[in-house]
Amino acid sequence: MQDVLTIVMYHYVRDLRHSRYPEIKGLSKEDFEAQIKYIKKNYTVIDASKLMDAIVSGATLPPRPLVLTFDDGYIDHFTEVFPILDRENLPGCFFPPAKCILDHEVLDVNKIHFVLASIPEAQKLVTHIFKEIDKNQSRYNLLPSAVYWEKVGKPSRFDSAEIVFCKRMLQRELPFELRHAITHELFSQYVTRDEASFSQELYMGIEQLGVLKRHGMYVGSHGYDHFWLNTLSTQQQEKQVDQALTFLKSAGVDIERWIMCYPYGGYNESLFSVLKSRNCVVGLTTEVGLVSLHKNNPLALPRIDTNDIKCKVNSLPKPFFKHGSI
Repeated sequence: MQDVLTIVMYHYVRDLRHSRYPEIKGLSKEDFEAQIKYIKKNYTVIDASKLMDAIVSGATLPPRPLVLTFDDGYIDHFTEVFPILDRENLPGCFFPPAKCILDHEVLDVNKIHFVLASIPEAQKLVTHIFKEIDKNQSRYNLLPSAVYWEKVGKPSRFDSAEIVFCKRMLQRELPFELRHAITHELFSQYVTRDEASFSQELYMGIEQLGVLKRHGMYVGSHGYDHFWLNTLSTQQQEKQVDQALTFLKSAGVDIERWIMCYPYGGYNESLFSVLKSRNCVVGLTTEVGLVSLHKNNPLALPRIDTNDIKCKVNSLPKPFFKHGSI
């Protein structure tokens, strides 16, 4: 049985140079096409059904199997990605959060992206967050700003320390009510006050998800509110998963066996139990590495980021990483 599997993770794929937000960290359409040519030449792209068959029954996979995954339900995936996959007769797996599509709201994670893309200096946002921490310290029993900086103000693979600090503080470190209010204020000030219109420009709709499905693409779960699921109680995790499954069912997705893509890559043992009880077969993380079908927990499969594919169409493929490691 083929043991090694590559899963590639994509987010924004767009004509960045000519967009309103060229500073958004995404992949250009040209680079995506180049990657697809490289992948098609050197790998066998498999669909979600074959992946689940391999997990459930040990079905044999073709040589050098690879799965294409697209997180967050962006309109890019319909207007830029889908035509290329359809032309090349390749399957993709798409994971939209339910709330942004149903309620025409912009996810806080995306509000942060566009705020950062609208302000040249991330330090300006760091200063703003510091002031909000100081102002609300007693109300929310917050730690001093310097303590938060020491905890999360560290550079990552793709972001500076200032950007990581802004993201982490507004994604999970501050209490939900406060971080949501700060994010909303910044988005209204630096991006737009018309959130509903912006949302409809940013995300796919139900009809577009239906088109993807009819053309052989897979639509799976990316949660309902796009919360860090590992920060929630078991009861809250159940609610998030059940709401997301209701959304998938309304979109015509088979929920007898399905794939979960964790928002922010967050998961824990209690979430595993919730997912198993609801027939989830595969869980996708943001941990970096190749999949070993014999070694990896099916509910915690690593992926590689699109930025990890440094390719030339005519070059031979090289292993990106050892299993589960950079």
